[in-house]
Amino acid sequence: MIRVDALFRYPVKGFTPERRESLVIQSDGRVQGDRALVFRFADALEPEDATYPKSRGLALMTFPTLARIDLAFDDTAGTLRLRVDDIDVTADLSESGRARLSDAVTAYLRTTSDAKLLDADGILPLGLIGDGVTARFQDRPRGFISLHGAASVDALDAAVPAPVDDRRFRSNIVVTGTAPWAELDWRGRVRIGEVEFEVQKPIERCAAITANPDTGVRDARLLRVLTTAFGQDEPTLGILLLPADGGGTIRVGDEVTPLG
Repeated sequence: MIRVDALFRYPVKGFTPERRESLVIQSDGRVQGDRALVFRFADALEPEDATYPKSRGLALMTFPTLARIDLAFDDTAGTLRLRVDDIDVTADLSESGRARLSDAVTAYLRTTSDAKLLDADGILPLGLIGDGVTARFQDRPRGFISLHGAASVDALDAAVPAPVDDRRFRSNIVVTGTAPWAELDWRGRVRIGEVEFEVQKPIERCAAITANPDTGVRDARLLRVLTTAFGQDEPTLGILLLPADGGGTIRVGDEVTPLG
């Protein structure tokens, strides 16, 4: 039987995930509270619509050392906590709070191998934008819910010497009970708990997956491994979903049924 093994949301685009026992799937195809904040570059404007390319702000694709920052967003208090090395900052989303958080991230990055990237034109000062509630900083206009099978990650882990786990792939939903790569063949609809989704397409991966989520070091050439060891035309892991009938709540342990 296929079941939901883990659920994740990403309060700040490009930063570490929060493991959740349940996720609210909005009717617009986004997870409530997912990518609701972003540290934008100085020359990047706030978006007019619900999309935000990685190139406009901090993201693992270009700043792999972000993976080391432990992040937690308190929905009730409206506060964000950032912890890494000797930095431990909790602040609200007031103007002064956002400045403290931006300064803390900048101070950390100055100590890393990514420090030189901050000196490019238009990067600093960073600005934290978003209300912490509205999911609006996804890469794609439709948002999409992302899913992968744990067995696919296990197969990739076995193919490389570096440790590979679910966190590298930044999916919202991880399922167990499938054969490796089986989710790539799902078509039509899939039911998760009481919510039905329409399968959209496989997820072509970027350099973000090469960063170790504990060390922030690019330690595995996973893009090449996916295309060579597994014979893929493009480096692919996981699929994108959209709610079929208005969304709802999904939970860890929910049964997953591909409907075809």
